Amino acid sequence: MALTIENLETERLIAEVAALAGETQAEAVRKALEERKQRLAASLSPEERIARWRRFLETRVWPNLPPDARGKRISREELDDILGYGPEGV
Repeated sequence: MALTIENLETERLIAEVAALAGETQAEAVRKALEERKQRLAASLSPEERIARWRRFLETRVWPNLPPDARGKRISREELDDILGYGPEGV
C-alpha cells in the first residue's frame, strides 16, 4: 500500500528524522508509528485494554469460527494432538 504525504511540514519532519537516524524515510515513519503505538497502548487502563481485546475477539476472531466450534471447550486429547504430544511424549 502506497502512502502519499501532502503536508510539507510532515515531509520535512520525515526527512529530518530519517537523516538523523541514518535510515530510509519509510523506516523512520514505521519506527515512529511503532513507538507512538506503544505509548498509546501503555496509556490504556487495564479495563480499557480488556474492553479492546474483547471487541477484537467479538468482531474479528469469533465470527470466523465454525458455528459448531463456538462455545465448545477443547478436550485434553485435542490439545495434546495440537501440541504434538503422543504416548511417548513430544
